[in-house]
Amino acid sequence: MAYSYEPHHFEEFEKGQTFHSPGRTITETDVVMHAATTGDWNELHTNREHARERDFGERIVHGPMTFVQAIGMVMRIGILERTAYAFLGMNYMDLPNPVRIGDTVSVEIEVAETKDLESRDDVGLVVFDTEMTTQDDTVVFQGDLKFFVLRTGEASVEP
Repeated sequence: MAYSYEPHHFEEFEKGQTFHSPGRTITETDVVMHAATTGDWNELHTNREHARERDFGERIVHGPMTFVQAIGMVMRIGILERTAYAFLGMNYMDLPNPVRIGDTVSVEIEVAETKDLESRDDVGLVVFDTEMTTQDDTVVFQGDLKFFVLRTGEASVEP
């Protein structure tokens, strides 16, 4: 599977296109850095003894961290490098299963919609149906990520 994608402008996206990210193993350091950055030291994520007594039997990754990792992996694919103008939000987000420290995650995105904007001629709307899975194909994130993407000629994608 190829992982090296070139940046895409709005006109280069077509409904149904799919892109895949490389995998990334979630580490103890990732969890500690997320807790320190956000101030969320919930013991389900940071206290092994407490978490051992809970439903999952071990510490799990913060739900918001799972979302943030998904966004990062979408950006790592490379198709939005220097062409993403704005992340606009989502209509839905599901976290159906936890990510555990040591899981290797990756994302697959599919272009769900492209839309010309009457109010702007420099960007278009691209919606990506996004799914993050673990090494054993367990789905841990699903959502529709909405971006304004620059049109051809509106940004240089040269390094």
